[in-house]
Amino acid sequence: MLETKELQKAYKGKTAVDSINLYIDKGESVGLLGPNGAGKSTTISMISSLIKPTSGDVMLHGKSVVKDPDRIRHVLGIVPQEIALYQELTAYENLKFFGKIYGLRGKKLEEEIQLVLKMVGLENRQKEVVKTYSGGMQRRINMAAAMLHNPEVLIMDEPTVGIDPQSRTHILETVRELNREKGLTVLYTSHYMEEVERLCDRVYIMDHGRIIASGTKEELKSILSGEETVWIELDRPQPTLLSELESIEGIKKATETEKGIKLIVPKGSRLLGKVFQTAERHEVQIVNVNVQTPTLEDVFLHLTGRKLRD
Repeated sequence: MLETKELQKAYKGKTAVDSINLYIDKGESVGLLGPNGAGKSTTISMISSLIKPTSGDVMLHGKSVVKDPDRIRHVLGIVPQEIALYQELTAYENLKFFGKIYGLRGKKLEEEIQLVLKMVGLENRQKEVVKTYSGGMQRRINMAAAMLHNPEVLIMDEPTVGIDPQSRTHILETVRELNREKGLTVLYTSHYMEEVERLCDRVYIMDHGRIIASGTKEELKSILSGEETVWIELDRPQPTLLSELESIEGIKKATETEKGIKLIVPKGSRLLGKVFQTAERHEVQIVNVNVQTPTLEDVFLHLTGRKLRD
């Protein structure tokens, strides 16, 4: 349904997006992950026709979006990172304004406004001025504005950053329902891996402007199928321990956690003895050890060298 072909964007000689190819089938929910500066927002801006690529193309149903931007604008809903609402207007007035931009009028406009307000759970607060809303409520109205014209494709660019748990849960449940029950095609970026795990059928991982991995969640996890994650809880922090553990042969990655250290090691390896000996030399006590299969977060860290929220 939607794909990019060798899509590239350069600014003053610096390449922000480097010849990427991705596709989204109708009814899919696809995650686009990458650390800050990876090129995600630039990619989304090119897909949505907000900026023109240096080279390459975006195809919708096999036809060029670069040559005919209106092709995608009529069927696309986009929820941007920043709140895109008029703060001095009520939620209803905002939706009426955006609905008219989409070409909705009269009874149809009123029906769609009430439908999306109910969808985001704010029909009883629609007459209140947006600046009095919490950040989470504003993001829900942001999403309502993107859904007014019943788009075929919904792009959500980090829609839950900095909001309350209730609004976050409501947004996630709404996206899941729209995708699973109504067949809405979704492209989703987030700094929260659990959201992608919950919502997305496939995932693309970007870094330094390139797609460095793609596939289903299970396919991506198989990158580390021969490894396991060891969570080590310590009785107190010990910064020098981390670097020494990283130097032990066989330990592929050592990362500091809130309560200790996370290691990625070959499956079935017998490295824990060396880990305990190293901790003892640093006069640190290991109070708990938990071994798990690698997560999507582990794969991301393995591929990019950074946590998703870095």
